[in-house]
Amino acid sequence: MTLEKPSPCKVNLLLNILGKRPDGFHALETVFHPVNLCDQIHFARAAAGVTLTCSEPSLPTDATNLVHRAAVQFLEAAKITAGVRLHLEKKIPLAAGLGGGSGNAATTLLGLNELFGQPLTLEQLHAIAATLGSDVNFFLQSQPALATGRGEIIQPVADFPALRGCSFLLIHPGFGISTPWAYRELARFPAALNGRPGRAQKLIALLQTAPLAAAAREFYNSLEAPALDKYPVLALYQEFLRAHGAAVALMSGSGSTTFAIFPAQTAAETAVEKFKAKFGATCWTAIVPV
Repeated sequence: MTLEKPSPCKVNLLLNILGKRPDGFHALETVFHPVNLCDQIHFARAAAGVTLTCSEPSLPTDATNLVHRAAVQFLEAAKITAGVRLHLEKKIPLAAGLGGGSGNAATTLLGLNELFGQPLTLEQLHAIAATLGSDVNFFLQSQPALATGRGEIIQPVADFPALRGCSFLLIHPGFGISTPWAYRELARFPAALNGRPGRAQKLIALLQTAPLAAAAREFYNSLEAPALDKYPVLALYQEFLRAHGAAVALMSGSGSTTFAIFPAQTAAETAVEKFKAKFGATCWTAIVPV
């Protein structure tokens, strides 16, 4: 039996860091929104072990890869002695703040559970996901969500009326930003490290009840403080996009992807052409309907 599943990415409409926890992680509140830009994962049963191949040669395929780790943990938890062959076809940029690797891990758990006849409950899959990374749990479902704790406590929310008909424009500058570096550097920015609780719930309420223009000022990312300080070109991207019709322009996650929200796909298409004329065509870009 073989199986193929899409593995989507996400943007953080808000990422509010609430301080460092005793366990070394950071407490946070974040609003995840799924983005229908997908990698593809192919699944096949094998006699034993986990074999992973990938279309992106720079990505390791050993036990350091989240897909490989997810597969090993799934087989152990389900007490399955057979093995699997996995192939990951990458389209989402690496180290981009889009959660590509986390999505791959979650899709691996869902795909293997399907491949082997649903031996694990969703609660068991969530328990494995929480050990793999803070964003992985979000990708076990497909709705926008409020995430708290270190990001692993997921509360799905209804689609946002304020974003109906809008499009995301994603721009990756060609370099990545290390998530551990971004969190370490927060110590230099006390206001960003110790955010005001409740911002996520406020943004969710506005997106559910008000026009996008009213919600736009509430989009926020604590990790922009260190990232834009080191990479000021990202701030220039945001200023340009806002000046050319974006209701919102923000860094996603720990970066380095900038995402902008446009009221229509045609507006995003016009803006990206102007962006390329201004900054050159070396950046990776994608337009994805919300």
